[in-house]
Amino acid sequence: MKRFCLACDLKDDPELIAEYKKIHTNIWPEIAQRIKDDGITVMDIFLTGNRMFMIMETADDFSFDAKGDSDASNPRVQEWENFMWKFQQALPWAKPGEKWVLMEKIFELK
Repeated sequence: MKRFCLACDLKDDPELIAEYKKIHTNIWPEIAQRIKDDGITVMDIFLTGNRMFMIMETADDFSFDAKGDSDASNPRVQEWENFMWKFQQALPWAKPGEKWVLMEKIFELK
């Protein structure tokens, strides 16, 4: 198992944030299935203000490149991602077109 943490911002609009939260109580079934099919076994999203943190647990052979290729070739995933841009905004240090930014692990309590 691998674990990844990512961050993304929502637009700082209380109505959009409320709508985003509501949508995520029942995401499109084919999106949930695609996430699982790509080797993601656990995905949790946390929110504070308008900043989100995603924790993903994946199969050992999970690859962000393979997931990106899979997403790019799936019209329904592209529809979902385009819809999410209504709510999301890139972090100031994100690369062009990048939504979720991989976070660096800097501490682990043992």
